[in-house]
Amino acid sequence: TSTPRQSWRRTLYTMWFAQLMSLAGFSFVMPFLPFYIRELGNLSESQVPVWSGVTYSLAPVMLCIFSPIWGTLADRHGRKMMVQRSMFGGGLVMLLMSQVHTLPAFLVLRLLQGALAGTVVASTTLVSSVSPRDRLGYSLGMMQMAVLLGSFAGPWIGGTMASAWGYRMPFMAAGIVVILAGVAVQFLVHENFTPPVEGAKQAHSMRAAFGGKGLLALLSVFFFVQFSASFVMPIFPLFVESLVGHGDAAGTVGKLMGITGLAAGISTVIVGRLSDQVGHKRTLVCTTMLTGLISIPHALVTGIGQLFGLRVGIGLATGGTNPSLNAIVGQSVSPEMYGRSYGIVQSASSLGMAAGPLVGGFVTAAFGLRVPFVIMGALLMLSSAMVAVFVRPRVASEQEQPQTLSPPSPVSAPSSTDDTPEVSPHKPAKDVTVEHPAAGG
Repeated sequence: TSTPRQSWRRTLYTMWFAQLMSLAGFSFVMPFLPFYIRELGNLSESQVPVWSGVTYSLAPVMLCIFSPIWGTLADRHGRKMMVQRSMFGGGLVMLLMSQVHTLPAFLVLRLLQGALAGTVVASTTLVSSVSPRDRLGYSLGMMQMAVLLGSFAGPWIGGTMASAWGYRMPFMAAGIVVILAGVAVQFLVHENFTPPVEGAKQAHSMRAAFGGKGLLALLSVFFFVQFSASFVMPIFPLFVESLVGHGDAAGTVGKLMGITGLAAGISTVIVGRLSDQVGHKRTLVCTTMLTGLISIPHALVTGIGQLFGLRVGIGLATGGTNPSLNAIVGQSVSPEMYGRSYGIVQSASSLGMAAGPLVGGFVTAAFGLRVPFVIMGALLMLSSAMVAVFVRPRVASEQEQPQTLSPPSPVSAPSSTDDTPEVSPHKPAKDVTVEHPAAGG
């Protein structure tokens, strides 16, 4: 029988593998999605960025609506089933996307994808529920590395497949890979979930942890980080196409996205581990500011070599952003509130992911392909300032933890050895201010 000390690591590594597979699958189609949309809708060149923005926005809109619902169900009925729902549902939708022949049908499937998918937040909730609090930076850094490495491998493979066999084959392959990730969770992860005792659910909510102003600021940062990143998403393949021509744009975009994901994957675990030592807030301030500074020079690029260099810089800079954001939440709320809390912040992120491509598409149609990169950089620097000034999370002391609740149940996976000393799950981060929550929290 495994000990809790071993179980959280086994769960982490199993979920790391499943997250890597699912994100790689979903990323297969990213290098050529605007080109696929152009083909389905028989669109003119001026219509492509607008409809690309609309298409990218639909799934996040639905994710915004459904994330709190799925999060609440996860807190009540277990986190593993939410991971399975996101992977099996998302994989099935990808398979269906390979068979559509009209743009309206594709848009409907994008809506369905947003309602059913959400593998990142589901996996984050499961891993957070079993990880010691002062190892959240490491655990969430590992999960972010899976996301980023998937983002590295997926576009590279998908772009190559699209160049060789057309746009539909990567959708089919993506669906199969994501479903296989769900199968891995089904057979390799066992969750002994104990539902929380009614009446203790609000013991340490996000409002209690951050206060009214702090919570608004934190949700704004989640929004702006995703808004700025997705702002250039629908036009990035078109920007690359403007530099290299129509010949092998999909393959080049895949390599650029891949090198970005690889650089971020290398940095994310290092930065995540470092943030456990220096503080998640400090890490977040630095990574968002640096990413913003590197984003702006994209507007001045004249060759593909320059763009490769900047994408490596972006990847290295963004490595610690999402793990730090998620760790701030994970250290500040009670374990029985994880699903609901991550659902709320996912809604804020999804609003950013929905608004970014839509606004970016219209800005590109009006001002060209370069201005969005300047706006992206400015928004990220604004986010860094908001974190520094307004976000002052509070970590509940051990006495404040719900006494009527069982601790998060360990999740078992295939056996492994673990010589790491056990750590206390209640040790606060070094940069977190321990203060009373705002009145009415």
